[in-house]
Amino acid sequence: MIGIAFIAIMALYLAFLFPIFRHKKVEAPRSARYDMQMKKLWSAAQTSMRDHKPLRAEKALLTILKFDEKNAAAYNRLGILYAKEQKFDEAIECFEIAQSLDNNPSSLHNVGLIYLETGAYEKAVMAFEQAIEIENTVPARYIALAKAEERLGRNKLAIDSLEKAYQLDHSPNTLRLILAIYETLGDTEGLANTTARIEAQIAENSKVSTHSARRTPVRRGSVTKSAAASRSNATVSRQQATPQPTTARRRRQV
Repeated sequence: MIGIAFIAIMALYLAFLFPIFRHKKVEAPRSARYDMQMKKLWSAAQTSMRDHKPLRAEKALLTILKFDEKNAAAYNRLGILYAKEQKFDEAIECFEIAQSLDNNPSSLHNVGLIYLETGAYEKAVMAFEQAIEIENTVPARYIALAKAEERLGRNKLAIDSLEKAYQLDHSPNTLRLILAIYETLGDTEGLANTTARIEAQIAENSKVSTHSARRTPVRRGSVTKSAAASRSNATVSRQQATPQPTTARRRRQV
């Protein structure tokens, strides 16, 4: 009886335990394998979005979130993908999740842009204002807020937002947005003042560009060297354009 029991125990060992040890593999550290896989998935997502292949990009991003459900960057990128596909509800959901995981103003700004696109101007204003509360040094946030305020007929607030953007970027284009509002309002004084500011800013920008160009030294002989380099490049181009014998021809020639 003891012999039979021993044989039964050994049979169970061979049937269940031994295969486990036999097939057990030495696995690479989880962190290294995880990082490598995530890098490949991010690369696939970015390449697919660049090549306008939304299904592949979505699959890669969803796979990333399957491994890391708290990846705010993946949710934000997925929201951008859905927004481009005009899947606005899904996009907003992704941006809101991203913002809840990481208090990033970009997610709020993206939500605001969708609300602006879909005509939910009050919600757009709220989203842009929240983004500005987190980060108030980006002109584009104030410009987007101004667009939402203008759609709501709050032209004075829109001008105020654009003035804040102008204080950051000193761009004539921002002043032109202000000018357009004054045109809509028929405000001749605002038109005259803003036109003068645009001309002054253009002159200032031109002066800065000219000053920068003057400060850049032109070394003696640089023009000659540049011309020589051009001739050399042209020679190389002609040589490269000359048909070269194929490998088979070269073998026959040898």
